[in-house]
Amino acid sequence: MSLEDDLLRQRCDRTRLIAELGFRPYGQRFDFSHTIPGILAAYSGSTGEQLTETRVSVRIAGRMMTVRRMGKAGFAHLLQNGSRLQIYVRKDAVPDNDWKLWDLLDLGDMLGAEGYLFRTKTGELSVHVEKLYFLAKTLLSMPEKFHGLEDVETRYRQRYLDLIATPESRNVFVTRAKIVSSLRRQLESRGFIEVETPMMQSLYGGAAARPFVTHHNTLDIDLFLRIAPELYLKRLIVGGLERVYEINRNFRNEGISTQHNPEFTMLEFYQAYADYEVLMDFTCELLKQTAIDAVGTPVVTYDGQDLDFSHIRRFTMREAVVEFWKGDAKPTLDNVADPDWLSLHSGKLTAGERLVDLFERMAEDQLFQPTIIYKYPVETSPLSKNSLDDPAFTDRFEIYAAGMEIGNAYTELNDPQEQRRRFEMQLGMRDRGDEEAHQMDEDYIRAMCYGLPPTGGEGIGIDRLTMILTGSKSIRDVILFPLLRPEGPIGIADRLRAAEGVQ
Repeated sequence: MSLEDDLLRQRCDRTRLIAELGFRPYGQRFDFSHTIPGILAAYSGSTGEQLTETRVSVRIAGRMMTVRRMGKAGFAHLLQNGSRLQIYVRKDAVPDNDWKLWDLLDLGDMLGAEGYLFRTKTGELSVHVEKLYFLAKTLLSMPEKFHGLEDVETRYRQRYLDLIATPESRNVFVTRAKIVSSLRRQLESRGFIEVETPMMQSLYGGAAARPFVTHHNTLDIDLFLRIAPELYLKRLIVGGLERVYEINRNFRNEGISTQHNPEFTMLEFYQAYADYEVLMDFTCELLKQTAIDAVGTPVVTYDGQDLDFSHIRRFTMREAVVEFWKGDAKPTLDNVADPDWLSLHSGKLTAGERLVDLFERMAEDQLFQPTIIYKYPVETSPLSKNSLDDPAFTDRFEIYAAGMEIGNAYTELNDPQEQRRRFEMQLGMRDRGDEEAHQMDEDYIRAMCYGLPPTGGEGIGIDRLTMILTGSKSIRDVILFPLLRPEGPIGIADRLRAAEGVQ
């Protein structure tokens, strides 16, 4: 028998002993009077004398993270909602059965404790326990060190253990929740309403990406997990819902990296009678306030550098290529507007595709400070409206920070004839081997024929924004359950059966 199996058997044995004492090994409802964070917030400044005078009675619950047994007394720390509070248990202060329970407790067990607040000789705020309650047994050993799990794969596979053992990980997801709440609050304060659109679609669209394919048995049709909700949200604009947003899950059957997960979360919002310039200004306000709401300041540190969301730079794509050019023979704005010059640097692509290729190679990874890049070529923007001053470009912008794209926005194309031509252009790109080119969506064109008002639309990646605002280096660090290869048989059922003595 391995050491782990022996420890499991011992804990199962203690579970039976706890039941023999009259406690339920897996507990029941427990009504606590205070949360541990609430006690720390309210009483951390109270002296021992003040606590003695007022005698603050409390009922708390939490997971036992440390324990020190010292003869007829002992200390432990309970963890709840990311905060720890010490409890003090003395043999002559609790019922006999509770003292016997104290001797059977393991790290990780869930407890309730009733008593009063005091300060120990070392000055630590603690609960002097008068009654113990057993709430749930932990059968598997907790990590030896509680400053965090060091094995990255364990953190991702067993996120429940990571959240217990790694305070920094828990803080990331608390911050993520604040980010989402801030975005919702800001949008709704401006008259946007939250909607839901299909995640299974008979025709995918709204972005250039490869989809996941599934099958509906009853209808006997293939369906696609959505790559974006865009075309459905714009149908709602046609229907008269003039400001809509969705915080949605998208699925793209593409590579996995520190910045890409096949399943990810986007905020998408659309505003009728607006354009991309309106959204540029709004985005600057939105991101600044989100940073303040989430981390308390618009200036955050990522990879050792400060990023300031209160000052977002703006470049056209041509300007960015010139500004961030790598190497000699730096071009001018005239060069990057010349198809012949572009062909020398990016091969046999259209002029717009060449410009985008140059931008991605020369500028993208240098956009560390929050930056807006606008005026994208029409070839790479099939749903964007043409710029009035140069029809080869569209009124589109993307937002970059820490070298990552975190948002994409544009004035929506609302001419159904032009949309048809754009879809046909995309079909031509697909025929030339571009698997991510957009498909023809005739129902969307039909909706546009009923009149899509001038509209601005935008998508912001929640996962990447969370990475930046929490200083996380991998997208897997900000997704609770990222996609991983199956780990194979775990064997826990067999181990539990053996520990219970069942053959």
